[in-house]
Amino acid sequence: MKTAEPDGATRSSRPLPDPGTCLELLETMALIRRFEEEAGRQYQRAKAGGFLHLAIGEEATIVGTTSVMREDDYLIGTYRTHGHAIARGTDPNNVMAELFGREDGTARGRGGSMHIFDGERRFMGGYGIVGGNLPLAAGLALASDYKGTDEVTVCMFGDGASNTGNFGETMNLAALWSLPIVFILENNLYGMGTAVERHSAVTDFSKKAEGLGVPGVRADGMDVLAMRETVTEHLRIAREERRPTLVEGFTYRYRGHSAADPEVYRTKEEVEEWRKKDPVELFADRLEAEGVLEEGQREAMRERVEARVMAAVEFADASPEPPLDTLYDNLYVVGDQVPGWYAVDERAPKPFPGERERERRAVRRIPVPAGFRGGRKSGVDDHVLSIRKTTAAPRHLRAEREASNFTGADRFQTRFTPFSHSSWRLFTLLYRGLAHVDTGDRSKCRARHQGAVSACRAGIFRASWPLSPARP
Repeated sequence: MKTAEPDGATRSSRPLPDPGTCLELLETMALIRRFEEEAGRQYQRAKAGGFLHLAIGEEATIVGTTSVMREDDYLIGTYRTHGHAIARGTDPNNVMAELFGREDGTARGRGGSMHIFDGERRFMGGYGIVGGNLPLAAGLALASDYKGTDEVTVCMFGDGASNTGNFGETMNLAALWSLPIVFILENNLYGMGTAVERHSAVTDFSKKAEGLGVPGVRADGMDVLAMRETVTEHLRIAREERRPTLVEGFTYRYRGHSAADPEVYRTKEEVEEWRKKDPVELFADRLEAEGVLEEGQREAMRERVEARVMAAVEFADASPEPPLDTLYDNLYVVGDQVPGWYAVDERAPKPFPGERERERRAVRRIPVPAGFRGGRKSGVDDHVLSIRKTTAAPRHLRAEREASNFTGADRFQTRFTPFSHSSWRLFTLLYRGLAHVDTGDRSKCRARHQGAVSACRAGIFRASWPLSPARP
């Protein structure tokens, strides 16, 4: 069972800051905790797509770090960064909307859980590649040097990222160029599902970069005051002495690596043992014991946090989905810079340059499988459906939702080249309707499939049949 404690002073030996700061620290941690819990619930309801990595248990490492940063300092994280954005001041409404893939999200729904971003608050985003944010952080710090400014870059990453090539290369350059950067290694004892002693020859990560010129220390990542104290000093070193350092925050996550993690690599007893060190509850208990948190304030804080999180869910749910015709907007490389960049979708059987998305109006001809009529063999072997996309995305989405209410017992399978899930659903509905069209006469389409056919006739997709299909 992993119960190792970090070096340094215990919680009770650190003096509390002023009452206002204490309450702000507690409420921010409580907000992140409740936000993460609700994000997990919404993910199970299929409201949030993609992957979901929760930082429940790691709130003290996050808030202890961000609470002592200046507004003009840079922060960059990995893929477990909902709480980092909230701690930097990003509205939970926009973070939840990003999880939902909506237009009001921090990246307008394009990034999802792993790519939260808020340039206005200098939160330079989550990053989906393990260790991929490390050289980006070095670039941010180098830019500050070029400009002659005194902002500091804080780079937060997990223990598993310390095994990547980016880790060694970034540490070397940061030390060689004396970059103003603080590396915060969030050691939650597991690189995905692999324990630290099984994935790293050096398990004291505070020493892992010393040979490359970046000294480090270990701090109690379950204690928000310990993290504040340690990170404050390291920010000073970066800002005044212009040299990089590393802080290992010794912490623990109470949930799996991701929402899909069965957690077979650790015992329930281990998790329960670490729950006794819950950073949110222990800090609240201490504030109550020392009279900072008065009677009734704790419950009032819970109610405020609950209301704020549920308001974020309502906001995200009401936010519009990004239009499909903006799929290729804001690309970094467009035009003739990279002639070999191609895209594939349902409108053409061959790849085409992705930047010409809006110009594409090719007809896609898809053969209907041999003879289906009302679920029975009909001999209609050469029936062909031609489909042409003619309108913008919002109408397409509305038609898809309308058509998705119609179901039928007649099903068959075929193969297509890759195209979007939304189009696949509409094609399936069209085929189900087509299976009930008496050969050569679309007017006899069964009423329960009329929704899909109506969508076609409305202009979302246009369907045409050959003049003389084979008769059964």
